[in-house]
Amino acid sequence: MPIFRIQKKISFTSIIWDWNGTLLNDSDFCVKTINTLLADRNLPLLSKDKYKEVFTFPVKKYYEKSGFDFTKEDFAVPAQQFIDRYNAGVFQCNLHTTAKHILKVLQAKNIRQFVLSAMKQDMLEQTLNHHQITNFFEVIAGLNDHYAVSKIDQGRLLLSNSGINKKEACIIGDTIHDFEVATELGIDCILIANGHQSKKRLQSTTASVFNSIEELLEIL
Repeated sequence: MPIFRIQKKISFTSIIWDWNGTLLNDSDFCVKTINTLLADRNLPLLSKDKYKEVFTFPVKKYYEKSGFDFTKEDFAVPAQQFIDRYNAGVFQCNLHTTAKHILKVLQAKNIRQFVLSAMKQDMLEQTLNHHQITNFFEVIAGLNDHYAVSKIDQGRLLLSNSGINKKEACIIGDTIHDFEVATELGIDCILIANGHQSKKRLQSTTASVFNSIEELLEIL
């Protein structure tokens, strides 16, 4: 199924949400956290704009682009340090403005909703519970570790186990990887440009790109 840019209202029956950066407004916190690791190594810090240009999946590549040298230390070291500091502060992050309202609107329209995230499963469930939005989703699918390699395999499992009609489904995310997952799964994709990657990078795909999730109300 070709991915297309949405120009008018679309009737989806299933929405598969990304979590970090899409519903959860955690990009500023991620910049702050990665900068503590860079400072520990006397490496140049990232501005928010620079972060949105280098962030990518798998995250090991993002660390390398940020300045980490894995000939001097194993990737597992900063990866674990990041996740420890992230997990200690992530509950301070808020949802994006209108996120819960949009979830309610879709629920009222009987649109099935799911979460597909690169976050480790247990922490994903904890953060959703913290924001009291777990009840909106039929399935919450995270990864088995915190290395954030790819969501494609989990996406395939989600489709096969949930009976989602691919022709009427859409992934909503904030990274090129979300588009890559959607393409692999053969479903549509919408990208939101106030998360972890810049609007310019997102527009390099053929997905529809919106400035914020609030704009989704115009087409859903």
